[in-house]
Amino acid sequence: MKSQYINLREVVFIFLVGVLAASFASAKTNGELVIEITSGVDVKTRIGIVPFQNNSTEILPEQIDQIVSFDLYRSGLFVPLSADKMINRPGRREDVVFSEWQSINLDYLVVGKIVPMIGGYQFEFDLLNVLNKQSILLTRGQGGNLRDIAHYISDQIYEKLIGVRGAFSTQILYVTLERDIANRPLYRLRRADSDGYRATTLFESNEPILSPAWSPSATKVAYVSYHQKDKPAIYLQDIASGKQIRLTQFAGLNGAPDWSPDGRSMVLTLSKDGNPEIYKLDITTGQLQRLTNQSGIDTEARWMPDGKSIIFTSDRGGNPQIYQLSMIDNSLKRLTFQGDYNARGAVSADGRYLAMVHRNRGSFHIAVQDLWYNTFKVVTKTNLDESPSIAPNGGMLIYSTRDQGQEMLQLVSLDGQVKVRLPARIGTVREPAWSPFLRKNVQ
Repeated sequence: MKSQYINLREVVFIFLVGVLAASFASAKTNGELVIEITSGVDVKTRIGIVPFQNNSTEILPEQIDQIVSFDLYRSGLFVPLSADKMINRPGRREDVVFSEWQSINLDYLVVGKIVPMIGGYQFEFDLLNVLNKQSILLTRGQGGNLRDIAHYISDQIYEKLIGVRGAFSTQILYVTLERDIANRPLYRLRRADSDGYRATTLFESNEPILSPAWSPSATKVAYVSYHQKDKPAIYLQDIASGKQIRLTQFAGLNGAPDWSPDGRSMVLTLSKDGNPEIYKLDITTGQLQRLTNQSGIDTEARWMPDGKSIIFTSDRGGNPQIYQLSMIDNSLKRLTFQGDYNARGAVSADGRYLAMVHRNRGSFHIAVQDLWYNTFKVVTKTNLDESPSIAPNGGMLIYSTRDQGQEMLQLVSLDGQVKVRLPARIGTVREPAWSPFLRKNVQ
């Protein structure tokens, strides 16, 4: 399947079945994504996450060490020590015999404890450098949910050892298609943790759901749905309450919404005046401002992080390429020149990297362009790649693809070194969107 640019032009939207599943290494779990590392960095950090001590009589519903190990494993940068290979299970630094862990060539060790309390848990963890026998990160806190605590710990470890903010506490949106009891297509907009757990349905319909997009606060989502009168419309939905507001339902296309960095407006694609063009919508007043006006197709607009410009796909030069339009003086410049097809752009939070669907010898791959240094690299080898979305820390991007005859999601680092397959146990998933950093549920 081609990018949304071709979908809009042909007015054809294809979605296939999907429910997510998850596993760490060969272990079966109850998550919603199957995680398969297909390539990583040559030298990975060996780390052991010792099961956290729990001196209470309460049996915990989740094991923090397993969640943290899974988080670090799927980053492609770590080799967590499996629980059955633990030499012993110390709960604090004073109980660690470093020579024992050095004998199995472990780089780092994490020890900790968890204490149930009314309304949640208190926790403590210590990240230890095995070689120099020193503590390099000692953290205490509390939270109401063990998975939130575990992802928080993963983020702290990742940032300390890699030097980049962790994104394990983020979430993803995606669309699935199943069959209802009447054998009609049933589309669902789903939200899950970045590891596929705690998946919930935000909205479902017997008509297609397209182009999900997070608000900057991650409290609302926008998407395209055909669920009223078989016509496409753009909707805004509050995640907590489920309240839904229809923003547009003009004749023709209503597609590709994207929030401004301040959350007050959106850019979107409308064809109400003829060709598909880019418009800006004030969410509060409903006022529309047309931003492009020419004979070709303009679509897939995305805000740059500073809010001063947008990028979008256009065939005004003869084939689909990505352009940048200033919201200050309306100046326009073309960003992509490699190949005859570049579309569905996504920009990293720092404004440096532009991910896109790039056609190379008839195959659609994901490519990344460094906008600061003007370098360009194709980072995937799968076919029919589409819908790239970059993690808020800029470490990885998620996209949908067809690999080995199966529709699935995949992760790839922006340099192309780390690749992670996310095949679904049943059917397929499409249209991924990575959330911004979320408000912390751990103190």
